[in-house]
Amino acid sequence: MMKSISFTALVLLAVACGDGLPPPVDPSAKGVPAKGAERGAVKHVTNVEVPVAIRAIVDAPDRDADDKALDAGRKPAELLAFAGVQPGMKVADIAAGRGYTSELLARAVGPSGVVYGHNTAWIVEKFADPAWSARLAKPINKNVVKVTRELDDPLPPEAKDLDAVFMVLVYHDTYWFEGVDRAKMNAAIMRALKPGGQYVVVDHSGRAGTGASEVKTIHRIEESALEKDILAAGFELAADASFLRSPADTRDWNAAPFAAGQKRGTSDRFVLSFVKP
Repeated sequence: MMKSISFTALVLLAVACGDGLPPPVDPSAKGVPAKGAERGAVKHVTNVEVPVAIRAIVDAPDRDADDKALDAGRKPAELLAFAGVQPGMKVADIAAGRGYTSELLARAVGPSGVVYGHNTAWIVEKFADPAWSARLAKPINKNVVKVTRELDDPLPPEAKDLDAVFMVLVYHDTYWFEGVDRAKMNAAIMRALKPGGQYVVVDHSGRAGTGASEVKTIHRIEESALEKDILAAGFELAADASFLRSPADTRDWNAAPFAAGQKRGTSDRFVLSFVKP
């Protein structure tokens, strides 16, 4: 169990919601018009066209105003389109916080799909509730399964053969949350995915050479450090995307939402999609 934690961490978890997932191997088969360039075995996606159905999900008039206020910095339409999330899919949102990403996924997979919305007990007690419970009570989220488990083993046994698992803007905190075994966490996510299923991680970019040394102070992680972690679990890096990149970001300021102030939503963020072989 995680014990006491700084106010900054509470703030950070306010954005445990999410985006990202590259298109299938054959994007035309899924109707996902993502454009990019091959970089070795990794596809680098630089442009995503948003289908009408995805735009309608983001523009839905019944979405909460607080959620819509985050959209400019999150680009959820582009992210959902890039992800290729479709009706009927089974997905998970790890460390979902108050559920911004979980609801977007629920709308995208529709009533024939399922979203496992995960939080730890500590997150639920100290941060997510009552907003998380209120969100789950909305009819639009009836296909979201509430999961309360520790990060070492975040998904229940019935969460298997998943199409995708998302972890957005919180992976860096697993380095300093007390008691988190990232190797076990990544292995558990691997088990829950179907072969070819994707593990999508979005996080605030740290400067070259900083590794994980600034995960607690300014809530950033060097991309290569995170990549090394997940590759060690047996995943393969399939794609990255540039639509959350911010070249003007000096990457030396605190990216946690309230600490960021007016800079919130402008941090340089990487989107990596790993695949289960």
